[in-house]
Amino acid sequence: MRDMAATAAHDGPHVENVGHTHPWWRVMTLTGVDYFSTLGYQPAIAAVAAGLLSPLATIVLVLLTLLGALPVYRRVARESPRGEGSIAMLERLLPWWGGKLFVLVLLGFAATDFMITITLSAADASAHAIANPFAPSWLHGQNIAVTLVLVALLAAVFLKGFREAIGISTVLVAVYLALNAVVIVVALAHVGGHPVLVQDWWGALTRQNANPFIMVGIALLVFPKLALGLSGFETGVAVMPQITGRPDDDPHTPAGRISGAKKLLTTAAVIMSAFLITSSFATTVLIPQKEFKPGGAADGRALALLAHDYLGPVFGTVYDVSTIAILWFAGASAMAGLLNLVPRYLPRYGMAPQWAAAVRPLVLVFGVIAVVITLVFRADVNAQGGAYATGVLVLITSATVAVWLSALHRRSRVGMVVFAIVALVFAYTTVANIIERPDGVRIAALFILGIIVVSVVSRVQRSFQLRARSVTLDAQALDFVTEDADEFGSIRVIANEPDAGDAAEYVQKAADERRDSGIPQRSPVIFLEVHPADSSDFEEDLVVEGRATEGFRVLRVESGNVPNTIASVLFEIRDRTGVVPDVYFEWTEGNPVSNMLRYLITGIGEVAPITREVLRRAEPRRERRPDVHVS
Repeated sequence: MRDMAATAAHDGPHVENVGHTHPWWRVMTLTGVDYFSTLGYQPAIAAVAAGLLSPLATIVLVLLTLLGALPVYRRVARESPRGEGSIAMLERLLPWWGGKLFVLVLLGFAATDFMITITLSAADASAHAIANPFAPSWLHGQNIAVTLVLVALLAAVFLKGFREAIGISTVLVAVYLALNAVVIVVALAHVGGHPVLVQDWWGALTRQNANPFIMVGIALLVFPKLALGLSGFETGVAVMPQITGRPDDDPHTPAGRISGAKKLLTTAAVIMSAFLITSSFATTVLIPQKEFKPGGAADGRALALLAHDYLGPVFGTVYDVSTIAILWFAGASAMAGLLNLVPRYLPRYGMAPQWAAAVRPLVLVFGVIAVVITLVFRADVNAQGGAYATGVLVLITSATVAVWLSALHRRSRVGMVVFAIVALVFAYTTVANIIERPDGVRIAALFILGIIVVSVVSRVQRSFQLRARSVTLDAQALDFVTEDADEFGSIRVIANEPDAGDAAEYVQKAADERRDSGIPQRSPVIFLEVHPADSSDFEEDLVVEGRATEGFRVLRVESGNVPNTIASVLFEIRDRTGVVPDVYFEWTEGNPVSNMLRYLITGIGEVAPITREVLRRAEPRRERRPDVHVS
């Protein structure tokens, strides 16, 4: 879920208007700074989690990658070619408040994924720096301090601005994969030259688990701990706007871009699968198990240890520098993802404070959170692995559910069955990981709680804002208002809650308002009706249609919020005609407090006073503000 565009200081995975696009293989490196950088710590974490069974558990992980996650995200790429990803798919498939709440929960897990990427990558980078033989002795044991420095440096860079990410990522990924390939080939060659190493490993493994079926069973049980190796798929979809498509691509279904994204996902998955299996085998066979434990020589840096042992300190140092650089850049891409994740969803829901639109306050907030997480976990890579895996697995599981719902919507029987099975497998993997290491859920719960609290407070505070992104009057509606403005110099609008829609309704409503509000009999009136839509939406594009119904002129608009929509339409009428309109209401029956709560949830409730307050806040000049009459 993390990337940074080449054309803007803080663009991330959710940027939609891209100045320049690139071939899919170059865009793959934006995924790679996150996905491939996990090689810096994945083999060590796998060894800690699965012990001598690590290669078998890794094979299970690879099968799940190629047969489960890859087909799911190839489908996600097809259905969200603008890079919105699985969260946006679920947002479309699960409307109203239930869908919004589900998205907020997923955002909590996504935030966990992003934040742990920043802190875990910085912690592993510090482990590589401190363990290097050329590192000064005073650095030893200072993992927390070095990690905090890297986090602070990351925040400082984003406070100033960060550009040209795709060029940097291409170099970093190419160099890093080349160095890893050299290390693994040399390590495997050493294993091939000393068959006794494999015999010793297999002998130790069979002494622990003599029955091969038990080995497979244990591998199936422990592989969820290795889920960090699945981290790149959501990112691969998120970077889709950066991919160059075909000249004749349809903007809604760009076949060229979708094809490029599928190549990206498949190539990245195959490359990572090969590295995961070979690195796991090499490190498990060549490194004693005790070295993987906290404080051991391979703790968080298994491949780096092999680089130093078999290729010397100079090559090992080059490998360390490359690893530190790509890990730091993975944290930078995570920060960019966070800076784009918040503006994509929360402001549209009316669930973000005003300062959330600014980059620097968000950077400071995320920086403080990263410092707290580093201190809580004491910059321990293994301790953070569970939280990271939880975030990754929840997002992938949500993607499988989204794809299954899409298949259900399309009535694809094969898709329903296949993706249901994949969803169940990932659900098991997620639950197993949560049970084994609940830290991820605890951190996610804090993020979810924080997001929901901030969202509710912000939604209440912004209840009296104009919410329409745009207001369009169709030709008939424009004729209605311009006719009254030109001929009478006034526009009188009666707010009507739509009911039967027959002549009797409008006759009675007009008579009541003329009697109670003192509208002259010869003065024409226009009815304004707001027909209900999704009340959980905050920002809307309003289209006002003019209808001649039973001899009455009626303006109709669909919206999930009545008072704010009426206010927006009144301002549009004023701006189009130059005449400040008057609007007429009747008092809402019922308890004012319950009506206010009803308004916050359903967008209806106490219409007249809220409309007046929205108008007052939006237009401070009294003479330019539509008058509200209530009877």
